[in-house]
Amino acid sequence: MSAMISTRTVTINAAFLQEIKDVHQLLWETLASLRELSEQPDASNGFLREFARLLNNLRDQLALHFSLEEAYGYFDDPVDVAPHVSQRAETLRGQHQELYVCACELVERVERAYDGRKWADVTLLAGAYREFHRQIVEHEEAESELIQEAYASDLGVGD
Repeated sequence: MSAMISTRTVTINAAFLQEIKDVHQLLWETLASLRELSEQPDASNGFLREFARLLNNLRDQLALHFSLEEAYGYFDDPVDVAPHVSQRAETLRGQHQELYVCACELVERVERAYDGRKWADVTLLAGAYREFHRQIVEHEEAESELIQEAYASDLGVGD
């Protein structure tokens, strides 16, 4: 009696893959611009305007980035994935909502800062962004590690 081996093939539309890469690149560029801006905050209208513009872009980019990851970036069939990998993927997926809400709150805070234009408010906001930046970078690194681990175990590299 011969054993039946099942293999799955995934076909990815090249244009769609390029769009995902472009969205990812734009997200990282916006994160870097915000990080740079947050390192030298000032209470000027120009600073607040640019900070608000970039935060609004970031919020929209995160919504698209997370929806693409959830639709196409996680494992389709958890049965084919080791339980510890699947659990970590679920934890990371759950962080998307938290990170998105945090980005929305940052947008609201910078919009409120227009009213007061107090130095303390601006420095606190810049610090809040730097903390958010740390969280999103850790999240993305954890996702990359998870993908590498799942890929390595799928190929039997760890055997």
